[in-house]
Amino acid sequence: MLDTLDAPAVRTWCRLALAALGQAREEIDALNVYPVPDGDTGTNLYLTVESAAEALDALFVAEEGPALAAAANAAARGALIGARGNSGVILAQWLRGLAEVLAEGGELREALDNGARSAYLAVAEPVEGTLLTVAAAAADAAKAADGLTGQAKEAYRAARQALLLTPDQLTVLAEAGVVDAGGRGLVAVLGALVDAVSGQQPMGPVALRREVDPVVVAGCEGHERPPGPGHPAFEVIYLLEAEDGQLPRLRERLGRLGDSLVIGGGDGLWNVHVHVDDAGAAVEAGVEAGRPYRIRITHFAEAAARAGEREETVSHGRAVLSVVSGSGLAQLCEQAGSVVLAADPDRAPASAELVAAVHRCAAREVILLLNDPELRAAAGAAADQLREEGVRIAVLPTRSPVQGLAALAVHDAGRRFDEDVVAMTSAAGATRYAELAVAEGESWTMAGVCQAGDVLGLIDGDVAVIGHDLTETALTVLDRMIAASGELVTLVLGEDAPAELADRLIAHARRTRPEVDTVAYRGGQEAAPLLIGVE
Repeated sequence: MLDTLDAPAVRTWCRLALAALGQAREEIDALNVYPVPDGDTGTNLYLTVESAAEALDALFVAEEGPALAAAANAAARGALIGARGNSGVILAQWLRGLAEVLAEGGELREALDNGARSAYLAVAEPVEGTLLTVAAAAADAAKAADGLTGQAKEAYRAARQALLLTPDQLTVLAEAGVVDAGGRGLVAVLGALVDAVSGQQPMGPVALRREVDPVVVAGCEGHERPPGPGHPAFEVIYLLEAEDGQLPRLRERLGRLGDSLVIGGGDGLWNVHVHVDDAGAAVEAGVEAGRPYRIRITHFAEAAARAGEREETVSHGRAVLSVVSGSGLAQLCEQAGSVVLAADPDRAPASAELVAAVHRCAAREVILLLNDPELRAAAGAAADQLREEGVRIAVLPTRSPVQGLAALAVHDAGRRFDEDVVAMTSAAGATRYAELAVAEGESWTMAGVCQAGDVLGLIDGDVAVIGHDLTETALTVLDRMIAASGELVTLVLGEDAPAELADRLIAHARRTRPEVDTVAYRGGQEAAPLLIGVE
Protein backbone atom coordinates (compact mmCIF):
# COMPACT_ATOMS: atom_id res chain seq x y z
CA MET A 1 0.00 0.00 0.00
CA LEU A 2 1.46 3.34 -1.07
CA ASP A 3 1.49 6.54 0.99
CA THR A 4 2.36 8.77 -1.95
CA LEU A 5 2.30 8.45 -5.71
CA ASP A 6 5.61 8.07 -7.52
CA ALA A 7 6.61 7.47 -11.13
CA PRO A 8 6.51 3.63 -10.96
CA ALA A 9 3.04 3.84 -9.40
CA VAL A 10 1.82 6.05 -12.25
CA ARG A 11 3.19 3.54 -14.73
CA THR A 12 1.52 0.67 -12.88
CA TRP A 13 -1.75 2.60 -12.80
CA CYS A 14 -1.58 3.21 -16.54
CA ARG A 15 -0.91 -0.45 -17.28
CA LEU A 16 -3.75 -1.59 -15.01
CA ALA A 17 -6.09 0.98 -16.55
CA LEU A 18 -5.22 -0.28 -20.02
CA ALA A 19 -5.94 -3.86 -18.94
CA ALA A 20 -9.24 -2.84 -17.33
CA LEU A 21 -10.35 -0.92 -20.41
CA GLY A 22 -9.28 -3.82 -22.60
CA GLN A 23 -11.42 -6.20 -20.59
CA ALA A 24 -14.42 -3.83 -20.64
CA ARG A 25 -13.91 -2.47 -24.17
CA GLU A 26 -16.72 -4.37 -25.91
CA GLU A 27 -19.06 -3.77 -22.97
CA ILE A 28 -18.40 0.00 -23.14
CA ASP A 29 -18.80 0.04 -26.91
CA ALA A 30 -22.23 -1.57 -26.47
CA LEU A 31 -23.26 1.20 -24.03
CA ASN A 32 -22.37 3.97 -26.48
CA VAL A 33 -25.58 5.84 -27.35
CA TYR A 34 -24.47 9.45 -26.68
CA PRO A 35 -23.58 11.81 -28.30
CA VAL A 36 -23.65 9.55 -31.37
CA PRO A 37 -24.55 5.84 -31.14
CA ASP A 38 -21.53 4.68 -33.11
CA GLY A 39 -20.38 1.98 -30.68
CA ASP A 40 -16.75 2.99 -30.34
CA THR A 41 -16.33 4.69 -26.93
CA GLY A 42 -14.65 1.67 -25.35
CA THR A 43 -12.26 1.33 -28.26
CA ASN A 44 -11.47 5.06 -28.22
CA LEU A 45 -10.75 5.09 -24.49
CA TYR A 46 -8.57 2.00 -24.84
CA LEU A 47 -6.53 3.59 -27.64
CA THR A 48 -6.17 6.81 -25.63
CA VAL A 49 -4.79 5.04 -22.56
CA GLU A 50 -2.67 2.76 -24.75
CA SER A 51 -0.94 5.85 -26.10
CA ALA A 52 -0.35 7.08 -22.53
CA ALA A 53 1.14 3.70 -21.57
CA GLU A 54 3.48 3.76 -24.56
CA ALA A 55 4.66 7.26 -23.62
CA LEU A 56 5.42 6.08 -20.08
CA ASP A 57 7.30 3.03 -21.35
CA ALA A 58 9.41 5.30 -23.55
CA LEU A 59 10.13 7.58 -20.58
CA PHE A 60 11.35 4.69 -18.43
CA VAL A 61 13.61 3.51 -21.24
CA ALA A 62 15.07 7.01 -21.71
CA GLU A 63 15.47 7.84 -18.01
CA GLU A 64 16.49 5.75 -15.03
CA GLY A 65 14.17 6.43 -12.11
CA PRO A 66 12.17 9.33 -13.59
CA ALA A 67 10.45 11.81 -11.28
CA LEU A 68 6.72 11.81 -10.61
CA ALA A 69 6.28 15.05 -12.55
CA ALA A 70 7.93 13.56 -15.63
CA ALA A 71 5.78 10.42 -15.46
CA ALA A 72 2.51 12.29 -14.94
CA ASN A 73 3.28 14.69 -17.77
CA ALA A 74 4.37 11.88 -20.09
CA ALA A 75 1.12 10.00 -19.49
CA ALA A 76 -0.96 13.13 -20.08
CA ARG A 77 0.89 14.08 -23.26
CA GLY A 78 0.76 10.51 -24.57
CA ALA A 79 -2.98 10.41 -23.97
CA LEU A 80 -3.41 13.76 -25.71
CA ILE A 81 -1.51 12.65 -28.79
CA GLY A 82 -3.37 9.34 -29.03
CA ALA A 83 -6.81 10.55 -27.92
CA ARG A 84 -9.66 9.20 -30.03
CA GLY A 85 -13.26 10.33 -30.04
CA ASN A 86 -15.15 12.65 -27.74
CA SER A 87 -14.53 10.64 -24.58
CA GLY A 88 -10.87 10.05 -25.42
CA VAL A 89 -10.12 13.76 -25.66
CA ILE A 90 -12.01 14.45 -22.42
CA LEU A 91 -10.12 11.66 -20.63
CA ALA A 92 -6.81 13.03 -21.94
CA GLN A 93 -7.67 16.48 -20.60
CA TRP A 94 -8.67 14.95 -17.25
CA LEU A 95 -5.24 13.29 -17.08
CA ARG A 96 -3.60 16.60 -17.93
CA GLY A 97 -5.43 18.24 -15.04
CA LEU A 98 -4.19 15.52 -12.71
CA ALA A 99 -0.64 15.89 -13.99
CA GLU A 100 -0.59 19.65 -13.36
CA VAL A 101 -1.23 19.10 -9.64
CA LEU A 102 0.83 15.93 -9.18
CA ALA A 103 3.83 17.59 -10.82
CA GLU A 104 3.71 20.27 -8.12
CA GLY A 105 3.52 17.74 -5.29
CA GLY A 106 -0.21 18.09 -4.66
CA GLU A 107 -2.41 15.42 -3.11
CA LEU A 108 -4.54 13.05 -5.15
CA ARG A 109 -7.78 14.78 -4.10
CA GLU A 110 -6.43 18.09 -5.40
CA ALA A 111 -5.38 16.40 -8.63
CA LEU A 112 -8.80 14.81 -9.11
CA ASP A 113 -10.48 18.16 -8.54
CA ASN A 114 -8.25 19.87 -11.09
CA GLY A 115 -8.77 17.00 -13.51
CA ALA A 116 -12.55 17.37 -13.33
CA ARG A 117 -12.34 21.15 -13.79
CA SER A 118 -9.99 20.77 -16.76
CA ALA A 119 -12.30 18.23 -18.39
CA TYR A 120 -15.30 20.55 -18.08
CA LEU A 121 -13.34 23.46 -19.54
CA ALA A 122 -12.32 21.35 -22.55
CA VAL A 123 -15.95 20.79 -23.56
CA ALA A 124 -17.66 23.65 -25.37
CA GLU A 125 -21.11 22.74 -24.04
CA PRO A 126 -20.77 20.44 -20.99
CA VAL A 127 -23.58 17.90 -20.64
CA GLU A 128 -24.38 16.20 -17.34
CA GLY A 129 -24.89 12.46 -17.19
CA THR A 130 -21.57 11.86 -18.93
CA LEU A 131 -17.91 11.23 -18.08
CA LEU A 132 -17.81 14.81 -16.79
CA THR A 133 -20.41 14.09 -14.11
CA VAL A 134 -18.61 10.96 -12.99
CA ALA A 135 -15.29 12.84 -12.78
CA ALA A 136 -16.88 15.60 -10.69
CA ALA A 137 -18.48 13.12 -8.29
CA ALA A 138 -15.17 11.29 -7.83
CA ALA A 139 -13.35 14.56 -7.10
CA ASP A 140 -15.95 15.74 -4.58
CA ALA A 141 -15.86 12.43 -2.67
CA ALA A 142 -12.06 12.36 -2.52
CA LYS A 143 -11.96 15.77 -0.80
CA ALA A 144 -13.36 14.32 2.42
CA ALA A 145 -11.02 11.28 2.53
CA ASP A 146 -7.62 10.91 4.16
CA GLY A 147 -4.51 9.39 2.67
CA LEU A 148 -3.74 8.30 -0.86
CA THR A 149 -5.56 4.96 -0.67
CA GLY A 150 -8.55 6.45 1.11
CA GLN A 151 -8.91 9.18 -1.49
CA ALA A 152 -8.59 6.70 -4.35
CA LYS A 153 -11.19 4.36 -2.85
CA GLU A 154 -13.66 7.16 -2.14
CA ALA A 155 -13.24 8.51 -5.67
CA TYR A 156 -13.92 5.06 -7.11
CA ARG A 157 -16.94 4.47 -4.86
CA ALA A 158 -18.50 7.82 -5.75
CA ALA A 159 -17.77 7.33 -9.45
CA ARG A 160 -19.68 4.04 -9.43
CA GLN A 161 -22.64 5.69 -7.76
CA ALA A 162 -22.59 8.63 -10.14
CA LEU A 163 -22.43 6.29 -13.11
CA LEU A 164 -25.55 4.48 -11.95
CA LEU A 165 -27.42 7.80 -11.85
CA THR A 166 -26.43 9.02 -15.32
CA PRO A 167 -29.73 7.87 -16.92
CA ASP A 168 -31.53 10.31 -14.60
CA GLN A 169 -29.60 13.17 -16.17
CA LEU A 170 -29.65 12.27 -19.84
CA THR A 171 -32.89 11.11 -21.46
CA VAL A 172 -31.17 9.23 -24.27
CA LEU A 173 -29.53 6.97 -21.68
CA ALA A 174 -32.81 6.37 -19.86
CA GLU A 175 -34.55 5.50 -23.13
CA ALA A 176 -31.81 3.01 -24.00
CA GLY A 177 -31.78 1.63 -20.45
CA VAL A 178 -28.01 2.00 -20.03
CA VAL A 179 -25.47 4.09 -18.15
CA ASP A 180 -23.06 6.46 -19.89
CA ALA A 181 -20.27 4.73 -21.83
CA GLY A 182 -17.61 7.37 -21.14
CA GLY A 183 -18.46 7.38 -17.46
CA ARG A 184 -18.15 3.59 -17.38
CA GLY A 185 -14.68 3.96 -18.86
CA LEU A 186 -13.63 6.45 -16.17
CA VAL A 187 -14.87 4.05 -13.49
CA ALA A 188 -12.53 1.42 -14.95
CA VAL A 189 -9.62 3.89 -14.84
CA LEU A 190 -10.35 4.82 -11.22
CA GLY A 191 -10.67 1.16 -10.27
CA ALA A 192 -7.20 0.62 -11.70
CA LEU A 193 -5.95 3.51 -9.55
CA VAL A 194 -7.26 1.78 -6.42
CA ASP A 195 -5.46 -1.39 -7.47
CA ALA A 196 -2.22 0.50 -8.16
CA VAL A 197 -2.04 2.28 -4.80
CA SER A 198 -3.53 -0.42 -2.53
CA GLY A 199 -2.66 -3.66 -4.29
CA GLN A 200 -6.31 -4.69 -4.05
CA GLN A 201 -8.62 -5.01 -7.03
CA PRO A 202 -12.02 -3.35 -6.54
CA MET A 203 -14.58 -6.06 -6.01
CA GLY A 204 -17.93 -6.56 -7.67
CA PRO A 205 -19.23 -5.89 -11.18
CA VAL A 206 -20.07 -2.36 -12.27
CA ALA A 207 -23.83 -1.84 -12.70
CA LEU A 208 -24.77 -0.97 -16.27
CA ARG A 209 -28.51 -0.54 -15.83
CA ARG A 210 -30.75 1.06 -13.24
CA GLU A 211 -32.62 -1.42 -11.08
CA VAL A 212 -34.06 1.18 -8.67
CA ASP A 213 -36.49 4.10 -8.89
CA PRO A 214 -34.97 7.19 -10.55
CA VAL A 215 -33.22 9.56 -8.18
CA VAL A 216 -32.27 13.00 -9.47
CA VAL A 217 -28.76 14.06 -8.50
CA ALA A 218 -28.87 17.08 -6.22
CA GLY A 219 -27.93 20.32 -7.94
CA CYS A 220 -28.09 18.84 -11.45
CA GLU A 221 -30.12 20.71 -14.03
CA GLY A 222 -30.20 17.68 -16.31
CA HIS A 223 -28.84 19.32 -19.46
CA GLU A 224 -29.83 17.11 -22.36
CA ARG A 225 -29.15 17.06 -26.05
CA PRO A 226 -29.95 13.58 -27.29
CA PRO A 227 -28.86 12.90 -30.85
CA GLY A 228 -31.62 12.85 -33.38
CA PRO A 229 -31.73 11.91 -37.04
CA GLY A 230 -30.38 15.36 -37.91
CA HIS A 231 -27.11 15.18 -36.02
CA PRO A 232 -23.95 16.20 -37.95
CA ALA A 233 -22.62 13.82 -40.58
CA PHE A 234 -18.89 13.83 -39.78
CA GLU A 235 -16.58 13.42 -36.84
CA VAL A 236 -13.41 15.48 -37.31
CA ILE A 237 -10.43 15.08 -35.01
CA TYR A 238 -6.88 16.37 -35.36
CA LEU A 239 -3.80 17.42 -33.43
CA LEU A 240 -3.11 21.14 -33.65
CA GLU A 241 0.05 23.10 -33.01
CA ALA A 242 -1.14 26.59 -32.15
CA GLU A 243 -0.56 29.42 -29.70
CA ASP A 244 -2.97 29.72 -26.79
CA GLY A 245 -4.28 33.00 -28.13
CA GLN A 246 -5.69 31.25 -31.20
CA LEU A 247 -8.00 28.99 -29.18
CA PRO A 248 -10.92 31.37 -28.44
CA ARG A 249 -11.47 32.13 -32.13
CA LEU A 250 -11.11 28.44 -33.04
CA ARG A 251 -13.67 27.43 -30.42
CA GLU A 252 -16.07 30.09 -31.62
CA ARG A 253 -15.77 29.07 -35.28
CA LEU A 254 -16.03 25.33 -34.66
CA GLY A 255 -18.93 25.92 -32.29
CA ARG A 256 -20.85 27.55 -35.15
CA LEU A 257 -20.00 24.68 -37.50
CA GLY A 258 -21.19 21.79 -35.33
CA ASP A 259 -21.47 20.25 -31.88
CA SER A 260 -19.71 17.83 -29.51
CA LEU A 261 -16.76 20.22 -29.55
CA VAL A 262 -13.90 19.24 -27.26
CA ILE A 263 -10.46 20.87 -27.33
CA GLY A 264 -7.90 19.50 -24.92
CA GLY A 265 -4.23 20.14 -24.42
CA GLY A 266 -1.94 23.07 -23.71
CA ASP A 267 1.60 24.34 -24.13
CA GLY A 268 1.09 24.77 -27.86
CA LEU A 269 -0.32 21.29 -28.61
CA TRP A 270 -4.06 20.62 -28.76
CA ASN A 271 -6.37 17.76 -29.65
CA VAL A 272 -9.45 19.02 -31.47
CA HIS A 273 -12.66 17.01 -31.74
CA VAL A 274 -15.95 18.16 -33.30
CA HIS A 275 -19.03 16.77 -35.10
CA VAL A 276 -19.87 18.79 -38.22
CA ASP A 277 -21.61 18.62 -41.59
CA ASP A 278 -18.75 20.46 -43.33
CA ALA A 279 -15.58 18.54 -42.52
CA GLY A 280 -13.47 20.72 -44.81
CA ALA A 281 -14.48 23.86 -42.96
CA ALA A 282 -13.52 22.27 -39.64
CA VAL A 283 -10.05 21.49 -40.96
CA GLU A 284 -9.74 24.98 -42.48
CA ALA A 285 -10.48 26.46 -39.07
CA GLY A 286 -7.52 24.51 -37.73
CA VAL A 287 -5.30 25.74 -40.55
CA GLU A 288 -6.18 29.33 -39.69
CA ALA A 289 -5.35 28.73 -36.03
CA GLY A 290 -2.08 26.85 -36.52
CA ARG A 291 -0.81 23.59 -38.00
CA PRO A 292 -3.27 20.67 -37.91
CA TYR A 293 -1.99 17.14 -38.50
CA ARG A 294 -3.04 13.52 -37.91
CA ILE A 295 -6.39 14.56 -39.33
CA ARG A 296 -9.08 11.88 -39.02
CA ILE A 297 -12.51 12.32 -40.62
CA THR A 298 -15.25 9.74 -40.07
CA HIS A 299 -18.57 9.76 -41.89
CA PHE A 300 -21.05 8.37 -39.38
CA ALA A 301 -23.47 6.92 -41.95
CA GLU A 302 -20.72 5.19 -43.93
CA ALA A 303 -19.18 3.79 -40.75
CA ALA A 304 -22.55 2.38 -39.69
CA ALA A 305 -23.12 0.91 -43.14
CA ARG A 306 -19.71 -0.75 -43.11
CA ALA A 307 -20.43 -2.18 -39.68
CA GLY A 308 -23.71 -3.64 -40.93
CA GLU A 309 -22.12 -5.13 -44.02
CA ARG A 310 -19.07 -6.69 -42.39
CA GLU A 311 -20.32 -10.24 -42.56
CA GLU A 312 -21.57 -9.93 -46.16
CA THR A 313 -18.47 -8.30 -47.61
CA VAL A 314 -17.02 -10.18 -50.57
CA SER A 315 -13.23 -9.91 -50.39
CA HIS A 316 -10.39 -10.83 -52.67
CA GLY A 317 -7.10 -12.09 -51.31
CA ARG A 318 -6.55 -13.63 -47.89
CA ALA A 319 -3.63 -13.59 -45.51
CA VAL A 320 -2.86 -15.14 -42.14
CA LEU A 321 -0.87 -12.96 -39.72
CA SER A 322 0.91 -14.69 -36.82
CA VAL A 323 2.35 -12.82 -33.83
CA VAL A 324 5.36 -14.78 -32.54
CA SER A 325 8.65 -14.23 -30.76
CA GLY A 326 11.72 -16.19 -31.86
CA SER A 327 13.35 -16.68 -35.24
CA GLY A 328 12.62 -20.40 -35.35
CA LEU A 329 8.92 -19.91 -34.66
CA ALA A 330 8.79 -17.16 -37.25
CA GLN A 331 10.32 -19.47 -39.84
CA LEU A 332 7.85 -22.26 -39.00
CA CYS A 333 4.92 -19.90 -39.44
CA GLU A 334 6.26 -18.53 -42.71
CA GLN A 335 6.78 -22.04 -44.06
CA ALA A 336 3.13 -22.75 -43.23
CA GLY A 337 2.06 -19.77 -45.34
CA SER A 338 1.69 -17.07 -42.69
CA VAL A 339 2.90 -13.49 -42.57
CA VAL A 340 4.77 -12.89 -39.30
CA LEU A 341 4.79 -9.99 -36.88
CA ALA A 342 7.89 -10.46 -34.74
CA ALA A 343 6.98 -9.63 -31.13
CA ASP A 344 9.42 -8.08 -28.71
CA PRO A 345 9.76 -10.54 -25.79
CA ASP A 346 9.73 -7.62 -23.33
CA ARG A 347 6.80 -5.70 -24.80
CA ALA A 348 3.56 -6.83 -26.40
CA PRO A 349 2.66 -5.15 -29.72
CA ALA A 350 0.27 -2.22 -29.43
CA SER A 351 -2.91 -1.99 -31.47
CA ALA A 352 -1.28 0.44 -33.91
CA GLU A 353 1.47 -2.11 -34.63
CA LEU A 354 -1.14 -4.78 -35.31
CA VAL A 355 -2.98 -2.44 -37.68
CA ALA A 356 0.26 -1.63 -39.51
CA ALA A 357 1.11 -5.33 -39.81
CA VAL A 358 -2.30 -6.08 -41.32
CA HIS A 359 -1.82 -3.23 -43.78
CA ARG A 360 1.47 -4.80 -44.85
CA CYS A 361 -0.40 -8.02 -45.63
CA ALA A 362 -2.19 -6.09 -48.42
CA ALA A 363 -5.19 -8.42 -48.21
CA ARG A 364 -8.93 -7.81 -47.95
CA GLU A 365 -9.36 -10.85 -45.69
CA VAL A 366 -7.02 -11.43 -42.75
CA ILE A 367 -6.95 -14.12 -40.08
CA LEU A 368 -4.96 -12.94 -37.07
CA LEU A 369 -3.31 -15.52 -34.80
CA LEU A 370 -2.40 -13.85 -31.51
CA ASN A 371 -0.61 -16.76 -29.81
CA ASP A 372 -0.73 -14.83 -26.52
CA PRO A 373 -3.79 -14.15 -24.31
CA GLU A 374 -2.36 -10.74 -23.33
CA LEU A 375 -2.93 -9.47 -26.88
CA ARG A 376 -6.71 -9.90 -26.98
CA ALA A 377 -7.56 -6.32 -25.97
CA ALA A 378 -5.10 -4.69 -28.37
CA ALA A 379 -6.21 -7.01 -31.16
CA GLY A 380 -9.87 -6.20 -30.55
CA ALA A 381 -9.19 -2.47 -30.82
CA ALA A 382 -7.10 -3.01 -33.96
CA ALA A 383 -9.78 -5.16 -35.55
CA ASP A 384 -12.40 -2.46 -35.02
CA GLN A 385 -10.22 0.08 -36.82
CA LEU A 386 -9.49 -2.29 -39.68
CA ARG A 387 -13.15 -3.16 -40.18
CA GLU A 388 -13.88 0.56 -40.51
CA GLU A 389 -11.41 0.52 -43.40
CA GLY A 390 -13.22 -2.35 -45.08
CA VAL A 391 -10.81 -5.14 -44.09
CA ARG A 392 -12.53 -8.38 -43.23
CA ILE A 393 -10.64 -9.67 -40.21
CA ALA A 394 -11.06 -12.59 -37.83
CA VAL A 395 -9.08 -12.67 -34.59
CA LEU A 396 -8.32 -16.20 -33.44
CA PRO A 397 -7.50 -15.97 -29.72
CA THR A 398 -4.79 -18.62 -29.82
CA ARG A 399 -3.15 -18.62 -26.39
CA SER A 400 0.15 -20.21 -27.37
CA PRO A 401 2.29 -20.50 -30.52
CA VAL A 402 1.65 -24.25 -30.57
CA GLN A 403 -2.07 -23.54 -30.97
CA GLY A 404 -1.18 -21.13 -33.78
CA LEU A 405 0.86 -23.84 -35.52
CA ALA A 406 -2.06 -26.25 -35.22
CA ALA A 407 -4.37 -23.67 -36.80
CA LEU A 408 -1.93 -23.02 -39.64
CA ALA A 409 -1.73 -26.74 -40.37
CA VAL A 410 -5.38 -26.76 -41.49
CA HIS A 411 -5.45 -23.33 -43.16
CA ASP A 412 -6.80 -23.48 -46.71
CA ALA A 413 -7.07 -20.25 -48.69
CA GLY A 414 -9.28 -22.06 -51.21
CA ARG A 415 -12.10 -22.39 -48.70
CA ARG A 416 -14.64 -19.70 -47.94
CA PHE A 417 -13.40 -17.26 -45.32
CA ASP A 418 -15.85 -18.34 -42.63
CA GLU A 419 -15.14 -22.03 -43.24
CA ASP A 420 -11.40 -21.43 -43.00
CA VAL A 421 -11.82 -19.51 -39.73
CA VAL A 422 -13.97 -22.29 -38.24
CA ALA A 423 -11.51 -25.01 -39.25
CA MET A 424 -8.53 -23.10 -37.85
CA THR A 425 -10.38 -22.25 -34.64
CA SER A 426 -11.34 -25.89 -34.15
CA ALA A 427 -7.77 -27.07 -34.67
CA ALA A 428 -6.43 -24.52 -32.19
CA GLY A 429 -9.10 -25.35 -29.64
CA ALA A 430 -8.33 -29.06 -29.89
CA THR A 431 -4.67 -28.42 -29.00
CA ARG A 432 -3.75 -28.43 -25.32
CA TYR A 433 -0.71 -26.33 -24.56
CA ALA A 434 1.94 -26.12 -21.89
CA GLU A 435 5.12 -24.17 -21.30
CA LEU A 436 8.05 -24.09 -18.93
CA ALA A 437 9.13 -20.88 -17.23
CA VAL A 438 11.61 -19.87 -14.55
CA ALA A 439 10.19 -18.10 -11.48
CA GLU A 440 11.57 -14.61 -10.91
CA GLY A 441 10.65 -14.51 -7.22
CA GLU A 442 8.57 -16.05 -4.46
CA SER A 443 4.92 -16.36 -5.42
CA TRP A 444 1.73 -18.27 -4.69
CA THR A 445 0.59 -20.51 -7.53
CA MET A 446 -2.07 -23.14 -8.19
CA ALA A 447 0.61 -25.76 -7.41
CA GLY A 448 1.86 -24.12 -4.20
CA VAL A 449 4.53 -21.58 -3.31
CA CYS A 450 7.44 -21.19 -5.71
CA GLN A 451 10.81 -19.55 -5.07
CA ALA A 452 13.07 -17.55 -7.36
CA GLY A 453 14.81 -19.90 -9.80
CA ASP A 454 12.21 -22.67 -9.59
CA VAL A 455 11.11 -24.23 -12.86
CA LEU A 456 7.38 -23.81 -13.40
CA GLY A 457 5.32 -26.10 -15.60
CA LEU A 458 2.19 -24.34 -16.84
CA ILE A 459 -0.61 -26.37 -18.42
CA ASP A 460 -3.33 -24.45 -20.24
CA GLY A 461 -2.12 -21.26 -18.58
CA ASP A 462 -2.06 -22.43 -14.94
CA VAL A 463 0.98 -23.52 -12.91
CA ALA A 464 0.64 -27.28 -12.50
CA VAL A 465 4.18 -28.34 -11.59
CA ILE A 466 6.96 -26.72 -9.55
CA GLY A 467 10.41 -28.27 -9.98
CA HIS A 468 14.11 -27.55 -9.67
CA ASP A 469 15.42 -29.21 -12.82
CA LEU A 470 14.34 -28.18 -16.32
CA THR A 471 14.41 -31.66 -17.86
CA GLU A 472 12.70 -33.44 -14.96
CA THR A 473 9.99 -30.79 -14.81
CA ALA A 474 9.49 -31.07 -18.57
CA LEU A 475 9.09 -34.84 -18.30
CA THR A 476 6.48 -34.47 -15.56
CA VAL A 477 4.51 -31.92 -17.59
CA LEU A 478 4.70 -34.08 -20.72
CA ASP A 479 3.39 -37.11 -18.82
CA ARG A 480 0.41 -35.13 -17.58
CA MET A 481 -0.27 -33.78 -21.05
CA ILE A 482 -0.39 -37.16 -22.80
CA ALA A 483 -1.82 -39.24 -19.97
CA ALA A 484 -5.42 -38.89 -21.13
CA SER A 485 -5.21 -38.68 -24.92
CA GLY A 486 -3.28 -37.27 -27.81
CA GLU A 487 -2.12 -38.14 -31.30
CA LEU A 488 0.62 -35.59 -31.96
CA VAL A 489 3.03 -33.88 -29.56
CA THR A 490 4.82 -30.74 -30.73
CA LEU A 491 7.88 -29.53 -28.79
CA VAL A 492 9.23 -26.03 -29.38
CA LEU A 493 12.58 -25.37 -27.69
CA GLY A 494 13.48 -21.91 -26.50
CA GLU A 495 16.68 -20.01 -27.11
CA ASP A 496 18.39 -21.22 -23.90
CA ALA A 497 17.02 -24.76 -23.81
CA PRO A 498 19.72 -27.48 -23.79
CA ALA A 499 20.06 -29.39 -27.05
CA GLU A 500 19.53 -32.77 -25.36
CA LEU A 501 16.15 -31.75 -23.91
CA ALA A 502 14.24 -32.66 -27.07
CA ASP A 503 15.99 -36.05 -27.34
CA ARG A 504 15.08 -36.90 -23.74
CA LEU A 505 11.45 -35.94 -24.20
CA ILE A 506 11.04 -37.72 -27.54
CA ALA A 507 12.61 -40.93 -26.19
CA HIS A 508 10.39 -40.78 -23.11
CA ALA A 509 7.24 -40.28 -25.18
CA ARG A 510 8.09 -43.15 -27.52
CA ARG A 511 8.74 -45.45 -24.57
CA THR A 512 5.60 -44.57 -22.60
CA ARG A 513 3.17 -43.75 -25.44
CA PRO A 514 4.55 -45.28 -28.67
CA GLU A 515 1.30 -44.58 -30.54
CA VAL A 516 1.80 -40.80 -30.16
CA ASP A 517 3.89 -39.00 -32.79
CA THR A 518 6.36 -36.48 -31.39
CA VAL A 519 8.13 -33.72 -33.32
CA ALA A 520 10.53 -31.06 -32.07
CA TYR A 521 11.59 -27.65 -33.40
CA ARG A 522 13.97 -24.90 -32.37
CA GLY A 523 11.68 -21.93 -31.76
CA GLY A 524 14.28 -19.50 -30.43
CA GLN A 525 11.80 -17.82 -28.07
CA GLU A 526 13.36 -16.13 -25.04
CA ALA A 527 10.53 -16.20 -22.52
CA ALA A 528 9.82 -19.94 -22.35
CA PRO A 529 12.54 -22.64 -22.48
CA LEU A 530 9.96 -25.10 -23.80
CA LEU A 531 6.51 -25.04 -25.37
CA ILE A 532 4.45 -28.24 -25.64
CA GLY A 533 1.38 -28.80 -27.77
CA VAL A 534 -0.75 -31.95 -27.76
CA GLU A 535 -3.32 -32.50 -30.50
